[in-house]
Amino acid sequence: MTGREEVNYANSGVDIDLEGKAVNSLINQLNSNTRKAGNVGSLVDHPGGFSGIIDFGEELLAMCTDGVGSKLMLASRLGEWETVPIDCMAMNVNDLLCIGAEPIAFVDYIATPKPDPEVHAALGKGLAKAAKIANVSLAGGETASLPDIVNELDMSGTSLGWLPKGDQLTGENIISGDLLIGIPSSGIHSNGFSLVRKILDLSGADLRSPPPFNASNKNRVIERFNTQEDLTLGEVLLNPTRIYVNPMVPLFEQCRKNSTPCKYSEIKGVAHITGGGLSNLLRLHPSLGYHIDNPLPSLPEFGWLQEAGGVSDYEMARTFNMGMGLCIVVSERSAKPILSWLEETGILGCAIVGHVNDDGHRVTHINPDICFEYY
Repeated sequence: MTGREEVNYANSGVDIDLEGKAVNSLINQLNSNTRKAGNVGSLVDHPGGFSGIIDFGEELLAMCTDGVGSKLMLASRLGEWETVPIDCMAMNVNDLLCIGAEPIAFVDYIATPKPDPEVHAALGKGLAKAAKIANVSLAGGETASLPDIVNELDMSGTSLGWLPKGDQLTGENIISGDLLIGIPSSGIHSNGFSLVRKILDLSGADLRSPPPFNASNKNRVIERFNTQEDLTLGEVLLNPTRIYVNPMVPLFEQCRKNSTPCKYSEIKGVAHITGGGLSNLLRLHPSLGYHIDNPLPSLPEFGWLQEAGGVSDYEMARTFNMGMGLCIVVSERSAKPILSWLEETGILGCAIVGHVNDDGHRVTHINPDICFEYY
């Protein structure tokens, strides 16, 4: 890396800090109190911001919206579109899970410079598969042809969920000593692909050739484009985002109805580890901190990306999920019963990865180079 500019997310085209400032500027101009508090349709305030919550009588509705991002550019380069809707679905429904909601419906939005029936057929097939995995109804969608605005196909969506009133996971009941349970990711998921593409350009790696690392991992399945040929780097990098509806919805239901494997109140918060990496934990509580002393094993593609791009440990943990796609904050006494339940239901590779502390509002790590003091 001598003489080369440090490779990071910002100089790859995405400045997370600037993005955060822009979002805050937008939010500060909004008036969210259109409907009077307590009435159907009024907003229910809560920290975290993984999704919005709306009053709906004895129940609550939850909504969120997200897209696939520049991962779509790799799909376009390879002409492989079927996994893209799974990413789109996952990025939405996983955020609903973070406040304890069960996803129930989804709508998609596709913007394209020119409609292509073959591409849209692949997207439709993938969307049907995604809806089945997430157990949601496809309630509609929109396709817009925008040749003067977009150069590449873009896909986003909005998901709707519900939960009993009073059961929203706000993080406010988190206390020092609570434990963090990590659930493995299926790969890079749908964040950090501007950096991924820059590293691909620097390395000269061929997406259609075998990956320059051993991609096998017992805790994930890689979606194949062609099972008759060898696994390719493109298949590893495009592996779709894991949808966590199973196990999280059954876990919520069991805890609410039967207090098994624990009381619902002992699930304190859930963080979707997306853009910003481990700093997403800071969204759960305004003052407490988190220490990761037993991180889940990193997936092999992350090691290759870091080496090929000369990316720092901090930047990797700030940009990617590094093998943990979802993190659950639970009471100390419920951690082992939840882990046992997860294993019994076939969710492999989960572990207690750290704990909550009162040493300041920051995320610290067994690697001293990794520390986040803001999201």
